[in-house]
Amino acid sequence: MTSSKKPDKYYAILEGALKVFAENGFHKSQVSRIAKEAGVADGTIYLYFKKKEDILTSLFQEKLGELVEKFNTGVTEQMTAKEALYKVCEIHFSELEGNVNLAFLTQIELRQSDLELRKEIGLALKRYIILIENILERGKHDGSFHADFDVKLVRLLIFGGMDEVVTSWLISGQKYSLTAQVRPTINFFMKGIEA
Repeated sequence: MTSSKKPDKYYAILEGALKVFAENGFHKSQVSRIAKEAGVADGTIYLYFKKKEDILTSLFQEKLGELVEKFNTGVTEQMTAKEALYKVCEIHFSELEGNVNLAFLTQIELRQSDLELRKEIGLALKRYIILIENILERGKHDGSFHADFDVKLVRLLIFGGMDEVVTSWLISGQKYSLTAQVRPTINFFMKGIEA
């Protein structure tokens, strides 16, 4: 959760929206259904959000904020760059495996949102992308990674690779362990960047 304390109803609405959006898709979801799921009156939603798009944006900001906090707590300066990337991937996969509704929202709904909404969500993702970039820079600096790769390109490849692994897991109906994919995912990237 973020440092500024918001009312419980705000978080109840976000949790309700997460479930409703994951089950019905953003465009087919009705505010009244979100209110019912959250256990609040329809009008209460408009005390916190102007429109349905604001709920989705806030949901991403809150959930990605929580995820980035877990990354910042889980990744320490004492870790090697390889260990740090492994930890990021482990947190990413375990959090989404533990919250399938959030996985559906991030993997499916995000891609169907309009451009303005994607821009807003992109801003929320930026801290995550920068974290991966910083780990790659650290590995280049300490000599554990090759010095000649493009950090901005590789950070996109790593993020995109993890993203695709989660999407494939969802499409398969979650028939296997997502967290079991951490080591092979990171090992694949290490073959390209490890010194």
